[in-house]
Amino acid sequence: MATCLYTVATRVGANRIVRGGKFHHPFGNPDIPPADEYAFRRAFVEQTIRALCTPVQQPTVFDVETSVVA
Repeated sequence: MATCLYTVATRVGANRIVRGGKFHHPFGNPDIPPADEYAFRRAFVEQTIRALCTPVQQPTVFDVETSVVA
């Protein structure tokens, strides 16, 4: 599950949770320049794919690399 409300996702038992951005923009950040937002979105998708490929036994939160957003 990709969401900014990762605590709710954990409580409802989602196995793989990718922590998104802000509530109104979980898959991006309109406050940053377009090129940086593109890099964030790409990193978000890549992290989501890695999360899907990672075996887990309990709810696990995956974060997008913050160095991409800098």
